[in-house]
Amino acid sequence: MATYNLQLPRMGESVSEATIVKWLKQPGDYIEEDEPILEVATDKVDSDVPSPVSGTLRDQLFTENAVAQVGDVIATIEVDGAGDNETIDDKTIDDETIETEEIPGMDQLHVDETPSPPPAKGKDVTSRFYSPLVKNIAAEEGIPLDELEHIPGTGSEGRLTKQDVLDYLAQKNNSTGRADNGSNPYTEVTTSQPPQESQSTAGDSDAASAIGGSQPETSVALPIAPQDEIIEMDRMRRLIADHMVKSVQTSPHVCSFVEADVTNLVNWRNKIKGAYEKREGEKITYTPVFIEAVSKALRDFPMVNVSVNGTQIIKKRHINIGMAAALPSGNLIVPVIKNADQLSLVGLSKAVNDLANRARNNKLRPDDTQNGTFTLTNIGAFGNIMGTPIINQPQVAILAVGTITKKPAVIETEHGDLIGIRHMMYLSLSYDHRVVDGALGGRFVKRVADYLENWDVNREV
Repeated sequence: MATYNLQLPRMGESVSEATIVKWLKQPGDYIEEDEPILEVATDKVDSDVPSPVSGTLRDQLFTENAVAQVGDVIATIEVDGAGDNETIDDKTIDDETIETEEIPGMDQLHVDETPSPPPAKGKDVTSRFYSPLVKNIAAEEGIPLDELEHIPGTGSEGRLTKQDVLDYLAQKNNSTGRADNGSNPYTEVTTSQPPQESQSTAGDSDAASAIGGSQPETSVALPIAPQDEIIEMDRMRRLIADHMVKSVQTSPHVCSFVEADVTNLVNWRNKIKGAYEKREGEKITYTPVFIEAVSKALRDFPMVNVSVNGTQIIKKRHINIGMAAALPSGNLIVPVIKNADQLSLVGLSKAVNDLANRARNNKLRPDDTQNGTFTLTNIGAFGNIMGTPIINQPQVAILAVGTITKKPAVIETEHGDLIGIRHMMYLSLSYDHRVVDGALGGRFVKRVADYLENWDVNREV
């Protein structure tokens, strides 16, 4: 049989590597064409790599958790129906051209809006290729271009990889934690001291936050009783933890609250939800309504739809709303509805349901979590009335909507004030006080509440 060399698929100009998360097939297993062979990860999304051919998996050339470069041969497959002793690599088999397939949506990963680190003074611009991820790490860690030039690269044609930079930083810092394996019930772990100044570089937040900081580390003894269970964070939880710490270190968080009377909205949904489900084959929730209100408010206050790059404010042209979703594993992911302001309420509802279903079933594509400009989190789904969410960098604001509860409230009429039972909800907006002041943040969240309170009970959908 002929041998097919399976390469790590091309994932766009800005992505040069991926981590092997899990092999779905083992050597000796038979593989159908288009059947997934392994899972790879870039950022928080795991994606399957399908086989372009039918045959038997012969070799796995990378172990799990190893980092492969785009174009690297990651496996070999004995191909059915081809000539003997032939090595095939994107060539013709049985008059059909086999090409390495792309992972859907990968071309959008790591779209970098942060300028690459400037060359050192007096140095010419280098001709050496650096991926946006490497540039991001260099910017975060303060590595000048002339220093990058002297780091040996292990990638294709001497290319500098993320791991090369991480290894270089680890060697440079030369500081690690140690575990006490003795009888002492205290385990020594290392924690990084927070930086003295806020970090100001914006960019690919998850990629940059995955880097261990260069701050001095100190050992802290944590009490661990014999009955305690130690659980190692999985890859996604480590990314989330780093991302949250980086966000707090980067942005001075301020939170504003508004209570909204959403009685008209609740009555409208109760009136139309049955007919909508019968017509569309799926339910309409409150989330697409919230997203529509946020999109309108972002059009009214475009300076909330921004990012920060040092002393520059990047005003976003598109309104891409991320919706925080809890996964069955307990982790969090934020799929993004692109150009949300251009979708109808039906379109928003279908997008919300589609992303939520694929998030629960681990079917999100890498592009589904990229390029968000604002995030909405519905903490009311867990019965919470309000919260103070952490900003999803490099965005500058995030809105939490609480549970809708019946409460006695004052109703103003032309004949005087009355007390009535109303459906009330709290909205909490966390925002970056570097660029969003209290007046702007307060007016924005109040505008969202106004759109919800003034809902047309006769609206057709």
